[in-house]
Amino acid sequence: MTGNGKNEPQGGSSANGKQSKTAAKTSRREQMRAELLRRQEQQRRKERIKLISGIVVVVVILAAIGTGVAIGTHGGGNSKNSSSTTADASVTKAVTTIPASVIDAVGNGGGVSLVKPTPISGAPALTADGKPRVLYVGAEYCPYCAAERWAMVAALSRFGTFSNLGQTSSSSTDAYPNTATLSFHGATYTSNYLSFTGVEQTDRNQQPLDKISPADEKILDTYDTAKYFPGSQGGGIPFIAYGGKFISSGAMYDPGTLAGLSHAQIAKDLSNPKSSVTKAIVGSANVITSTLCQLTGQKPANVCTAAGVKAAAS
Repeated sequence: MTGNGKNEPQGGSSANGKQSKTAAKTSRREQMRAELLRRQEQQRRKERIKLISGIVVVVVILAAIGTGVAIGTHGGGNSKNSSSTTADASVTKAVTTIPASVIDAVGNGGGVSLVKPTPISGAPALTADGKPRVLYVGAEYCPYCAAERWAMVAALSRFGTFSNLGQTSSSSTDAYPNTATLSFHGATYTSNYLSFTGVEQTDRNQQPLDKISPADEKILDTYDTAKYFPGSQGGGIPFIAYGGKFISSGAMYDPGTLAGLSHAQIAKDLSNPKSSVTKAIVGSANVITSTLCQLTGQKPANVCTAAGVKAAAS
């Protein structure tokens, strides 16, 4: 008799069980993504208020002393002072020379990268020196920027070379306090395939750093908005524009993954593909790399055809 269902073929029962597990895993992942997006949106609002408030104070002070220096809404001043120091050579080497075996083993990080670059259409090409340009706008105090920089540096280093990267930590009074990170303030990037502009608006103490150009501020004002990131008020950092083809706002993974870790500990983890730190950073870097390969015409081939990058692209 089959009316009570006890004699249902084992294959059907197993399939239903697998479907239930898959559905449960998908549901948990969606919950994680929703929670991260919610927290990032809350943080965006706080950072927007703090950044604008800090800039207003600086403008008032400068006006009072008659300097006549103008500061844009998204830009910092031209101060050469920064709370960052030159990145330790061993840290730089670890994040810029991640072994191919680790890249391939991590793939998309098991879905750790919850926020991905968004394609846009109709935007002017973003280029420099005849190459696609990547624009990063962030701040050293920002914990989401702190997390994203590791992945950005890892990905961009597959196409070129950084010099004078900084080393700092996010604000001690913000969410995910003192997250160890790198800094683009004062850094340069050389590549045959891409151009890169890294703008750090303020240091970890909210003091002005890099002034954003009017053209780049227009890109920020146009695309870092609720129109392109529904459910947000826009104005979030880090904001990244990829060659006029893709944009992203916020961190690609939870900054809490790096909680309590030093720069050296993070760097050491990057050789272990089973580490949660490596899955987050390298998984996100692979997603970024697949995006960059769409700008470069899938060059260099050894980077764009790597198994880990192809897995992240899918």
